[in-house]
Amino acid sequence: MKKTFLTSVSIALLTPVLAMAQSFDDGGDLGGFLGSLISFINDVLVPLIFALALLVFLYGVFEYFIIGKNLENKKEEGRRYMIWSIAGFVVMVSVLGIVNLFANGLGLKDDRLEDIPTLPTTR
Repeated sequence: MKKTFLTSVSIALLTPVLAMAQSFDDGGDLGGFLGSLISFINDVLVPLIFALALLVFLYGVFEYFIIGKNLENKKEEGRRYMIWSIAGFVVMVSVLGIVNLFANGLGLKDDRLEDIPTLPTTR
């Protein structure tokens, strides 16, 4: 039962990746692939990781308040889940902030570079 459940969930989560496997008639290019990869990371992977961290936190709350009402070891385990998920949130938000800071500082926020320095032309 557990194996079929894990297989079903992994197939459901990997289905969008299969849709990105299509290429154009000319075979595509590396820039398009990297753009799709970065888009996949920003639009799918990062929110999925944040959602998993939220689920771990909610599980810790459930284990602390509901299951651990009378059991001290479950209460301690729930507290541990909550602390580690909050630490994970802090690390994820910090890394995301640092990456955005570098991207904005280097002018990489949009699809193209802004204010590319060029040599003066003489005519």
